[in-house]
Amino acid sequence: MIIEIWDLYTQDRIKTDKTMIRGQKIIPGLYRLVVHVCIFNSQGEMLIQQRQPFKSGWSNRWDVTVGGSAISGDTSQSAAEREVYEEIGYRLSLDGIRPALTINFDDGFDDFYLIQQDLEIDALKLQYEEVQSVKWASRDEILKMIQEEIFIPYQPSLIDLLFFMRDKKGAHTR
Repeated sequence: MIIEIWDLYTQDRIKTDKTMIRGQKIIPGLYRLVVHVCIFNSQGEMLIQQRQPFKSGWSNRWDVTVGGSAISGDTSQSAAEREVYEEIGYRLSLDGIRPALTINFDDGFDDFYLIQQDLEIDALKLQYEEVQSVKWASRDEILKMIQEEIFIPYQPSLIDLLFFMRDKKGAHTR
């Protein structure tokens, strides 16, 4: 098992000299960094992944394209690039690209990147430990999957916002 070490940040997102090991309780008043990448095709569908049945936390559920925690030394961009490559085997450059939005949660910051890219699913190399399947899905399909409790229970308004931003503002073509 690989031990993940996470950098910790102040509430103003300034990196401190403190770290934590994944699974430990976070130091009160400090925060960690999480990233999500949502890849959309030219038909307006999002690439979604199904988590492995043996994966702890939301096993067998569908999720947005990729997501994960930044490890020590990562920037938001390098963490997102790493997660995309690790989970679906696609090399993505986010050089000069900022997250489309950041969601603050109790223990940290969650950066969302929105990418417009027609990927060939059969060419992706899925990480066995994390991902069992990927497919393209429309906004309505994802909302239905959330309702059926086969998708991670994001707020439907977040899914709406991601699809809206993809179409209006925030998505980058790569």
